[in-house]
Amino acid sequence: MLAAAVMHAGWNVLVKLKLDRFLSLCLIQTLMGFMGLAMLLVFPAPALASLPYALASGVLHLGYNLFLARSYRTGDLSQVYPIARGAAPLLTLAVTWTFMHEELTLLGGAGVAILVLGIWMISLLGHRGLRLDGLTMFFAIGTSVFIAAYTIVDGMGGRASGQPSSYAGMVFVFDALFLAATAIGLRGPGIVREVAPYWKTGVVGALLSVGAYWIAIWAMTKAPIASVAALRETSILVVMLLSMRVLKETVSLPRLAGAALIVAGAVLIRLA
Repeated sequence: MLAAAVMHAGWNVLVKLKLDRFLSLCLIQTLMGFMGLAMLLVFPAPALASLPYALASGVLHLGYNLFLARSYRTGDLSQVYPIARGAAPLLTLAVTWTFMHEELTLLGGAGVAILVLGIWMISLLGHRGLRLDGLTMFFAIGTSVFIAAYTIVDGMGGRASGQPSSYAGMVFVFDALFLAATAIGLRGPGIVREVAPYWKTGVVGALLSVGAYWIAIWAMTKAPIASVAALRETSILVVMLLSMRVLKETVSLPRLAGAALIVAGAVLIRLA
């Protein structure tokens, strides 16, 4: 899962390179769809019971991609990514405590407080001119809602499938179909010409993304979904480092400290 976290961070960095953010996501997700087809041909077919989960995942991933692209359009990677990833455990805890009446332990409460503090530090204590505006914050938090939703759905779907590898392939295919159809509807068929010159970067991003989520789906069939989700949050720190080294973004000490607090808070929530 730690390797998956690094891969996930890597493809998010590639989204910020060269192309329009939305088109970058479309290119990567479409190529992931072709890789998903190959996985369906190589691995045994998943159980039919997992099909509704894969379809639901495709819809949730569409929302995730649209919100993520909008967040990256106006926000720094080192700001948006930690909020999008780090808020998901907080939202999950809020839902389970409020609607499922799960007990909020002292450890869980401490995790919530630490995570919220980390989000506040990243979003409000950046350098002058780099603070998140309200709309970007809205889309970053919205992204985290979709992350929490599709993680639970795919954890359940992977288990119902009996074949997590082919289930992952099915998810990648549906993701690609839904996003490609939406992109063509919004931008027209001419987007194919726009993204074609960047196919090499897209292949790298798709390989990283496929590897990251394939591992995650497999892991959720072997371990509690919450535990797997917690390990994925370590990608926040990787993104902070890559945004400094690759994208040359300004990352202040408060933002580095905030990212570390988000990871610490997420782990405490999952251990509670």
